[in-house]
Amino acid sequence: MSKTRVGIINVTGYAGSELARILHRHPDVEIAQVTGRSAAGKQLSEVFPHLLDADMEISPSLDDSVDFVFSALPHAASAEALSPFIEEDVRCVDISADFRLKDVNVFETWYKTAHPCPEYIENAVYGLPELHREDVKRSRLIANPGCYPTGTILGLAPAFDADIVETDVISDSKSGVSGAGRKGDVLYNFNEINDSMSAYGLSGHRHMPEMSQELSNLSRHGEVKVTFVPHLAPMTRGILGTHYATLTNGISQQETTDLYREFYADEPFVRVVGSAPSTKETWGSNHILINVNVDAYSGRLIVVTALDNLVKGAAGAGVQNMNLMLGLPEATGLEGLAIYP
Repeated sequence: MSKTRVGIINVTGYAGSELARILHRHPDVEIAQVTGRSAAGKQLSEVFPHLLDADMEISPSLDDSVDFVFSALPHAASAEALSPFIEEDVRCVDISADFRLKDVNVFETWYKTAHPCPEYIENAVYGLPELHREDVKRSRLIANPGCYPTGTILGLAPAFDADIVETDVISDSKSGVSGAGRKGDVLYNFNEINDSMSAYGLSGHRHMPEMSQELSNLSRHGEVKVTFVPHLAPMTRGILGTHYATLTNGISQQETTDLYREFYADEPFVRVVGSAPSTKETWGSNHILINVNVDAYSGRLIVVTALDNLVKGAAGAGVQNMNLMLGLPEATGLEGLAIYP
């Protein structure tokens, strides 16, 4: 059986390079081509020495020899680059935000740009297999979830599915610096971030409507309003999220934990754990760890989530979606455990 020929658009970003690392060891695919706007003509190992074993020349663009395409370009540029492949019915996973939001007006409001290909939004599937597995399997275009929304949505989905919380929730998340991408902004220099932590996006972060969209789909009481506050933490990888919702009944700690474990019982990459996780426990893996707590005094549900923003929050989730789209076992190429310490 021949391997699926995969192309990666923008391999020179963190998500793109992580796709190359994961796909290199995937037994059922072959990385046929990779692109990088500023590095075309260079060898991949010149840009990323750690990818020496996956070395190949970085091309200016993909040709029509690929069977499957990942785009790790920024929003707007990603949809435009994928457009010819979508038109040719090549299966695609978009790591950017371009196809995540079903309302084009919401996208254009939050991302402050005109959508280049709104005609494809209706056919795109939000690529969170834990909620949309069967749709992912049938889709030709996947909108890979954002890193922050992955933690928030999976952290609160069982509660909304069971109708045990009110529709006004708070999500507080801390991310490593790699979440900002591979760029030279002074804000992300070592001297600026070391021994420091800061909040941002206080007037509204563009991942919030993604969270609201998906949680509202699970709610039996209309729109879910999400107050989302992200923080920049002095670490390279990882997202630690603490998510708060007001309980609507007197459900106990054990009942809530059992509810979550049942909801995720068959999920290969979700672990409901007995104590609050740390980001280090997920470093390099495609797992998300979820810890559930009931604060009886305040009547609130408190859920703590940890994931690697470049794996389960980006490239790993993309490969998970690809496996489903190709009819492969979902965990193929993603079996590696976290690296510790």
